[in-house]
Amino acid sequence: MSDPAQPFSELRVLDASTTIAGAYATKMLVDAGAQVWMVEPEGGHPLRKWSASAQALPADRDGALFHFLCAGKQSLPSGTGDWNSWVRNVDLVVDSRPRALAEIADVQPGASLLTVTAFGTQGPWANRPATEFTLQAASGSTAYRGLASRGPVAAGGQLGEWAAGAYAATSALAAVLSARRTGVGVHADVSAFEVAVAALTVYHDLQGQWFDGPLPQSLETPSIEPTRDGFVGLCAYTGQQWKDFCLMVGRPEVADDERYFDARARMEHLEFIQGVMHAWTKTQTTAEVIELASAMRIPVAPVGNGKLVLEEEHFRARGVFVKNPGGFEQPRRPWRLSANPAAAVHVAPEVPVASALGPQAREPAPAEAPGEDARPLAGVRVVDLTAFWAGPVVGATLAEWGADVVKVESTQRPDGMRFAGAVRNDVMWEWSPVFHGANPGKRAITLNLDSDDGKALLRKLLEGADVVMENFSARVMDHFGLDWETVHGWNPRLSMLRMPAWGLDGPWRDRVGFAASVEQASGLAWLTGYPDMPLIIRGACDPVGGMHALTGLLAALEDRRRTGEGQLVECALVEPALNLAAEQIIEWSANGVLLERAGNRGPAAAPQGCYRCKGDRVPSREAPNEPWLAVSVADDAQWRALRGALGEPEWAMAPEYDSAAGRRAGHDAIDEGIAAWCAERTAEEAAESLLSAGVPASPLLNGHFVVPNEQLAARGFFNEVAHPFTGLTRYPGYPTCFSAWDPADCRTPAPTLGQHNDEILGDELGVSDAERERLREAGVIGTRPAWM
Repeated sequence: MSDPAQPFSELRVLDASTTIAGAYATKMLVDAGAQVWMVEPEGGHPLRKWSASAQALPADRDGALFHFLCAGKQSLPSGTGDWNSWVRNVDLVVDSRPRALAEIADVQPGASLLTVTAFGTQGPWANRPATEFTLQAASGSTAYRGLASRGPVAAGGQLGEWAAGAYAATSALAAVLSARRTGVGVHADVSAFEVAVAALTVYHDLQGQWFDGPLPQSLETPSIEPTRDGFVGLCAYTGQQWKDFCLMVGRPEVADDERYFDARARMEHLEFIQGVMHAWTKTQTTAEVIELASAMRIPVAPVGNGKLVLEEEHFRARGVFVKNPGGFEQPRRPWRLSANPAAAVHVAPEVPVASALGPQAREPAPAEAPGEDARPLAGVRVVDLTAFWAGPVVGATLAEWGADVVKVESTQRPDGMRFAGAVRNDVMWEWSPVFHGANPGKRAITLNLDSDDGKALLRKLLEGADVVMENFSARVMDHFGLDWETVHGWNPRLSMLRMPAWGLDGPWRDRVGFAASVEQASGLAWLTGYPDMPLIIRGACDPVGGMHALTGLLAALEDRRRTGEGQLVECALVEPALNLAAEQIIEWSANGVLLERAGNRGPAAAPQGCYRCKGDRVPSREAPNEPWLAVSVADDAQWRALRGALGEPEWAMAPEYDSAAGRRAGHDAIDEGIAAWCAERTAEEAAESLLSAGVPASPLLNGHFVVPNEQLAARGFFNEVAHPFTGLTRYPGYPTCFSAWDPADCRTPAPTLGQHNDEILGDELGVSDAERERLREAGVIGTRPAWM
């Protein structure tokens, strides 16, 4: 049941989905207070008997993951009751199968629809068979992870499902808020493929526009490195971090070679760089590396798993884990509000009975702004102090949904992502693919917040804003005198989103942390990589963590509608990551099973893997695929289809392969048979044969060549916009099509440094021309980095 103290306690949801993505989306809505009714198929929800460790469950017991994902929901059996009467009394219908908004609008014009499918409900690929494993391959995610000598490897833990669920939850809230403005329901059509492009790659298409050739398969350096007693997680994204890392390992002269400031150059000389790193790390314990790196402010973390995260002092001190009524520990809701910091831990629903009651009748509320801008955040003013990726992507999403987002940097400390992976030229800070991808739609100013003038101008901005957001380590805002109590005193209606990597309290409070650190600490990296070598996913924690933070921010704005007061929203980046890795934690806590990585194999499909195909051409825009094929057989019907597509070979006819357990036991032999078949065909030929038979399969796309793609084009995922320095540039969009608005109609490129100083400071804050010139001369504002 809903918690009336939570912001969205009046939101009613009818959930007919059957996937992890759908269940996680509606779990996130329950965490925000929504009332959710599950419509279960005959035989019950598929997740009731699911276990990643293949635990045999008695008939009267549901799996732990079901308890985690479905707690707090009510259950309705399909085929009973009146579907239309249920729809008539809810605000949102959720489904993991294609469904049209007209089906909902005919019953309740104000109700919205959320669909979460592999490719979206429209377009030439809409009915293509897929699993999250093959979607990773199609997006360009799989091909660039790992070592060429060992083959490509996908992100583990069904991460694509969890990521799609997070994007679906925010999409649902956007649809509901839009419908409340206009009185007209909205279809939010989520494409899990587009989620993979958005969240499991690092803006590879933008990279491909500015860098020649295919995207090489690579590792980050440093990353997860061996120590005397295990592994340690490290990263060095800025030049200063790389210098400090080289000093720490006793090789400062390596930092003097400016080539190695570029991560691509470090990969080209991987044997040398690994020799430099491992000569030191293998002589140290993990604890010793963490202690020294922390003191030097080098991003560092232990490499967690389902067991170790539960023992970690920092997480325990912050109360990150709570007891599920099902008898196991789970991650708590990953965001907290100052007014109601905790969500209740609910009980999962029992198997539904025919007498179960659905949502009861109520009168629909009148539209708040009929005929006006349908975008849900039109009129909201946001001051965006964030940097790198997780925070900026929240601001970009707010802008796409109608908010006026003002990005604030300084010439002394521009957003560090402006330089990461940038094209090296005289204005390289305007040529970073990730900066462009995470910041479209915003306006930008510069203010030196170390100066009194800069702080005074920021205060004027905040006094007229609805939201301020930042994602620095916890101590930074205190240094600037911009703690919650101060900004709330300036503007009581202002909500503040804070996204430090490790949170505002706890032993790691002041540590530096990036997405790589969070993937390492949370356990996400534990399930990704080769059996003897964990790998970071590279990126997912930033955009997907941003979607969790966005959910918390929307909850704060919803709460303000009732109270008139803004709220502090804390979303430590590691906590969404722990939720994405929840299955590891739950399996250990509930069943005593430590989930391990197994390369490209996984618990949801067998066989599953990447198979080398005929040919050795270098990928290009005209021929974008690597010579590898991803295959993922999720059920017995797909196995029979695969067997038929292969020509019913004798090796595939063993009766034990008719069950998933038998195929898992015989995976090595099955892999040999599929590999031999693939070796005689190009990846494209093999994929066409399998897809036409109904088997999920995809060539491994090289990420630089995701465009052209007929499915992405049909849904308008990319749009070209002119940028002052990079010219006509193709930008990715949000992975959901909304029926009520087209974001391309108002999309603008990522802003240049200080691009809107005159417009915002002069025209809107009233700073005179002469005063702005004085501020420029004093270094308070500007349009170039101070040292350039």
